[in-house]
Amino acid sequence: MTNLDARPDEMECGAGGAGGPSGRAGEAGSAAGRVPVEIITSRDVPLGGPRAMTVKRTLPQRQRSMIGAWCFVDHYGPDDVSLIGGMDVPSHPHTGLQTVSWLFEGAITHHDSGDNHAVVRPGEVNLMTSGAGICHTEVSTQDTTVLHGVQLWTVLPDEHRETSGRRFDHYVPEPVTFSGGSALVFMGSLLGSSSPVSTFSPLLGAEIRLDPGAELTMDVDPTFEHGLLVDAGDLTLEGVRVEPTQLAYTGVGERSLTVRNTGAVPGRALLIGGTPFEEQIIMWWNFIGRTHGEIARYRQEWEDHSERFGHVDGYIGHDPQGLTRLPAPTLPGTTLRPRATPEARARTD
Repeated sequence: MTNLDARPDEMECGAGGAGGPSGRAGEAGSAAGRVPVEIITSRDVPLGGPRAMTVKRTLPQRQRSMIGAWCFVDHYGPDDVSLIGGMDVPSHPHTGLQTVSWLFEGAITHHDSGDNHAVVRPGEVNLMTSGAGICHTEVSTQDTTVLHGVQLWTVLPDEHRETSGRRFDHYVPEPVTFSGGSALVFMGSLLGSSSPVSTFSPLLGAEIRLDPGAELTMDVDPTFEHGLLVDAGDLTLEGVRVEPTQLAYTGVGERSLTVRNTGAVPGRALLIGGTPFEEQIIMWWNFIGRTHGEIARYRQEWEDHSERFGHVDGYIGHDPQGLTRLPAPTLPGTTLRPRATPEARARTD
């Protein structure tokens, strides 16, 4: 999914501190007193015109811009397509990243300039790698009545961002069942399940479902920092309540995490994680680069229809009179610079 903001935030992200094992949390961190938990509250971002989709964005923001290489998290729905018009995103560019599409309800057609054409469906991960540059389109299918899901981005390390090529990976994970729930591990490894999807830095992505009253304690990689994005239910992470659309963050050093559903309805969340990303980056609109000059060049090349991004075949939008290609916003009048991100420890004050 593109960032459709006409004036995108200048989210300049710096390297994360590796940090040591986290200490014991105070009352603000965890009712259980073991693991500090930092709550990242979502903000509403409208995508498009009068019937725009509104997404709940937790990453990036000034409080914390990355979790591992995860740098962008938009949660949307459940939305009645008859009211919002569904998703209809014309051709738009990306550099230096991978898009990770994960749906709970509905379906979306995907076309990109790597000549990849697919339908994104619930429970199936679709991962697009930009390489030096790619463009793509996303449109909810005609038979979609409710649209509900999450769009995420991961940063490509410098050594891979120009050489990884325009790739597209699709994977349907088998459910992992446990007492009181199940999980779908779509990236990395968790609960004895591993995804074959290739990543360019150590990453984890999994959907977790918990029955009312159920509790799950997971062994996790202590070199990872983690985030739990709650979609539905009365869920706690290490005893700390996490409201739907909020992202709960834990820093490096933890070897296990406990999620509990304290409510009377089923709960669902996404767990993401990865080793702290040590490179400084600048993210503006749909581009990730390392300097202001790079971002400015990407923008101009997109406006000039450069072969860096190629061309999309197969896009059929909902509006026959609508745009087929998104123009880039105007760059800000200031120089974009990397901004330090907090150390990889949960801040609870």
